[in-house]
Amino acid sequence: MTQQNPGQPPREPYQPSRRELLRPAEYVGGAAIAAIFVGVVVLVATRDWMLTLIGTGGVFIVVLMVLALLQMALKPDAFEQAELAQSTGHGAGPATPGAAPAPGAGDAPAGGDAPAGGSASGDDEPTPPAN
Repeated sequence: MTQQNPGQPPREPYQPSRRELLRPAEYVGGAAIAAIFVGVVVLVATRDWMLTLIGTGGVFIVVLMVLALLQMALKPDAFEQAELAQSTGHGAGPATPGAAPAPGAGDAPAGGDAPAGGSASGDDEPTPPAN
C-alpha cells in the first residue's frame, strides 16, 4: 500500500515514452542484423546450413549480450536522474552541481570500519569530503 501525503494530489502511474518502449527492440534488431550478416557470409563461404545456423545463433547471442552489458555500464545523465527521481517520487529535479550525493545502500555507516580515504564497497570512485 502506498501512503499519500494529505497536501499532495495523487500521483499518476509512470508512462514510459515511445522511445523507452522501443529501446529493447533496437538492441534485438541490431543483434539480428549482425547475425544475418554473419550467416550470409558463412553460407556463401561454406555452403553448409548447419554451420550457418550455429554461427548465426552464436553471433546473435554474443552481440545481444555485449549490447546489454555496455548499456548497463553507462551511468544515467542529469536528465535521466531527474526523470527517475520524479517518477519514483524521491526528488523534485536534477541534482545541483557540487552537491554531495546521498549515501547509498552500499555505503558504510558513520562509525563503520570503512577506510579513511575511500568507500567500504571497494569501488575506485573517490568519496567527497565531509563538511
